[in-house]
Amino acid sequence: MYSLKTSKTNKLKILNDPIYGFITIPNSLIFDIIEHPYFQRLRRVTQMGFSNLVYPGANHTRFHHAIGCMHLMQKAVRVLRFKEIEISVDEANALYIAILLHDIGHGAFSHALEDSIVNGISHEEISLKFMKKLNEEFDGKLSLAIEIFEGKYERRFFNQLISSQLDIDRLDYLKRDSFYTGVKEGNISSDRLIAMMNVFKDELVIEKKGIYSVENFLIARRLMYWQVYLHKTGLVAENMLVKILQRAKELATQNVKLPATKTMQYFLYNQITKENFTNETLEIFSKLDDYDVLSAIKEWASHSDTILSKLSIMIMNRNLLKINIQDKEFAKQEVKKQREKLISKFNIEPTFAHYFVFEGTVSNQAYNTSNPIKIVFKNNVTIDIASASDQLNLQALTKPVKKFYLCYPKKM
Repeated sequence: MYSLKTSKTNKLKILNDPIYGFITIPNSLIFDIIEHPYFQRLRRVTQMGFSNLVYPGANHTRFHHAIGCMHLMQKAVRVLRFKEIEISVDEANALYIAILLHDIGHGAFSHALEDSIVNGISHEEISLKFMKKLNEEFDGKLSLAIEIFEGKYERRFFNQLISSQLDIDRLDYLKRDSFYTGVKEGNISSDRLIAMMNVFKDELVIEKKGIYSVENFLIARRLMYWQVYLHKTGLVAENMLVKILQRAKELATQNVKLPATKTMQYFLYNQITKENFTNETLEIFSKLDDYDVLSAIKEWASHSDTILSKLSIMIMNRNLLKINIQDKEFAKQEVKKQREKLISKFNIEPTFAHYFVFEGTVSNQAYNTSNPIKIVFKNNVTIDIASASDQLNLQALTKPVKKFYLCYPKKM
């Protein structure tokens, strides 16, 4: 049975964050959640995948991000209470827990391998499984946090603080990723945005005087996506990582022996889907991190399978495929031409050409009007930021931008 009084450890810890300075852990329950092995795994899961191949400083983890989110949520609660929005102690605590655990379901290399390790189950669904398991261990003390996370709590703005177009998650990751990459364009004023938050008719709104901060936030997010998150080098590296896992799983189905940790082997030799993701699977998943994947790739670099070893060596040495990005789809003839070059020069069987020559798409919509950020005016009228702003290019941000890419070996 869980008890707040069982441990003599000093649980009123203060963490020193390079962005926000000192972060206080609000109570012993949250301290115990942070100390739990499920949460400690996030120290071994990078926030930005292979972005460090472009921005060497981008080595921060999901742990950093989760702690930063909890800190910003504490600020948001203080601001809303100051504006006479009633938030009870239990509600505040539930908000802190929900935002702290919102990314706990991320697997190794975060988004890059979301559909490679397990199939048909999102990291949000795995996060919920972790939260429910922790709720059992902590005698139901996470029930309200789960209700908020699922969007089932009666006060709608609680879920909007966790997941919306101007949520605490985005306020932290933009500022944090900007800091660690050195890309100044993403450096938003999270303090200012939180200070401008209010609640109107149970919805999270931004006061009129915060309109320019919201504009800056949306433009910063767009720049960060195209300049950092979807940077072509990171994009090709993550696609190559997916190809390595595809090849490894293909060999695993043929019962080829692949050196890897026990945790990694479980996901290579078993087809894990939403339907067979059991509590046992969850326990094994809770031990899977970036180190499992990287150590496997190091071993596979000397594997007898040419495709697996070649791709592994390329990733390890940052000798990546060439990538071309354009606004229109690549002609089938162009893709065919690159595959024929590959087959003739490297003597690769046509059935395996797709591991080295492949195409795909990336898209981003900086602002989605179906789930608007609302600006509240003094006459209690709320307007969508896209209509309230006098920035002409804000309307342009509502349009999805889609780009096409083609990857192939450099020297052909």
